[in-house]
Amino acid sequence: LKEHEEIRPDYLEQLKNEILSDGILKMPIAVDKKTFIILDGHHRLHALKKIGCKRIPVLLFDYQSPEIEVLPHREGETVTKEMIIRTALAGRRMPPKTSKHMILIKGELKHISVLEKDVNIPLDQLK
Repeated sequence: LKEHEEIRPDYLEQLKNEILSDGILKMPIAVDKKTFIILDGHHRLHALKKIGCKRIPVLLFDYQSPEIEVLPHREGETVTKEMIIRTALAGRRMPPKTSKHMILIKGELKHISVLEKDVNIPLDQLK
């Protein structure tokens, strides 16, 4: 899996503790099916690695689809699919929460996580 954003250590620790407390991974990580670039789930990936998981459930998307758009998290910033692809493939990272991946559903833009249905996989199955 290829990352394009840094993580926030404080949020990583909080998420790791939440996953450990639940004993399950609730949602898979959204990934481009061609490049394996993470679209949503950088913190989940790092939390699972810290827990010792070797298997990472993913949901594959076609990042080239016109239905998938990327928006900046912060007003006044610019981020494009091309920027994300270049950054990830070069092994570099953008600041945490730079991008927000959206998907067009029935004419309305929604965060891509609406398609990341609960998988509720016990952690011991991921180790």
